[in-house]
Amino acid sequence: MSTTVAKTSVWTQMKKYKMLYLMLIPGLLMTFIFKYIPMYGVLIAFKNYNPLRGILGSSWVGFQEFQKFLSAPNLGLLLGNTLKLSIYGLLWGFFPPIILSIMLNQLMSDRIKKRLQLILYAPNFISLVVIVGMVFLFFSIEGPINNILGMFGVKASFLTNPDYFRTLYIASGIWQGMGWASTLYTATLVNVDPALIEASKLDGANILQRIWHIDLPALKPVMVIQFILAAGNIMSVGYEKAFLMQTSLNLPASEIISTYVYKQGLVSGNYSYSTAVGLFNTIINVILLIVVNKIVQRINDGEGL
Repeated sequence: MSTTVAKTSVWTQMKKYKMLYLMLIPGLLMTFIFKYIPMYGVLIAFKNYNPLRGILGSSWVGFQEFQKFLSAPNLGLLLGNTLKLSIYGLLWGFFPPIILSIMLNQLMSDRIKKRLQLILYAPNFISLVVIVGMVFLFFSIEGPINNILGMFGVKASFLTNPDYFRTLYIASGIWQGMGWASTLYTATLVNVDPALIEASKLDGANILQRIWHIDLPALKPVMVIQFILAAGNIMSVGYEKAFLMQTSLNLPASEIISTYVYKQGLVSGNYSYSTAVGLFNTIINVILLIVVNKIVQRINDGEGL
């Protein structure tokens, strides 16, 4: 009886909001076509793929390619570099957008706020190729950064020394995405009840106290969601920027799983091996996402949220 009532209730809701459900159809179709149908290609990881024979015509090899990767001598280097870039990027890049949104929220002049937002959002629309070109221009041996350091008798090989790769990669990423990443937090702070702020001022709360007791609690749900999403993508470091910043001398720090997959698959033509490496990377991502989500849920439950 309860199942019938539930089905009737769902059908009633769908009839009531039929236009909204119809608007979902294009998105669902796009997701199915471009996200689920390509999953068929995962079979390449379990086969000795030959483009002339196709996926079904290629011979089945099981987990051979996975075993090959797990026994590769550079496995530790690839995993280490990928995790370091992701974890350091998460630790250093998670809080700047939050701090920036809080600072912008404290500005009294909407005109100044809008101009600053325009300036801060602009780097997000610069292509990665241009960003990497700027990094090479500024940090080359004859670039302005080295010219300034040269005044103090210091010269640094930023682009060829592996020790500087992660710093340049993460810092340039923070600069590029910080403004755009702060939009969600800024929008959340705009919706904070002004009565709370006025009441805190009447109670004598200073700016730091208002931020701690009003702004941060309002941002907490968004921060949790953003952290879960970021933690779930720890292994998903895009190959484009790392590949563009690679030089023959900084490979010990710049060679990550995504660049390795690109080189093995598209450059060397090892399709089965590169697919297996990419699938391994995806599985690790899914596991991390589930684990982080469970941890956050337990923390929230412990706080009674």
